[in-house]
Amino acid sequence: MSTHSSRNADSLHLPEIVPFELAHATRLSWELGSRVVDDEEATLHSSWEHGTTPWTLTVHRVTSNTVVLCLQTPVARERFYGATRAESESAVNALAAAPSWRRVDCS
Repeated sequence: MSTHSSRNADSLHLPEIVPFELAHATRLSWELGSRVVDDEEATLHSSWEHGTTPWTLTVHRVTSNTVVLCLQTPVARERFYGATRAESESAVNALAAAPSWRRVDCS
């Protein structure tokens, strides 16, 4: 498993539990992030659960080129990150390849 010390110094530092990095992402406030993902034009792309801890991650498509990721901590705090759609595709691939994360039904 990669550690923060081996990650790109310019990338956004996500918690160690997350199996990818986001080089061009922006951390959003809770107020802005929750408003964006609750907007009627935002769509849920995928939802993920960590297998041994209560972390969850959801990917929301909010524009044709932008996604918002919502990472929920074990104490139910939500952290929001804006990223490009291209960057989110590699993040979803990393989640799918990680043995500790599993995709859950979005319906």
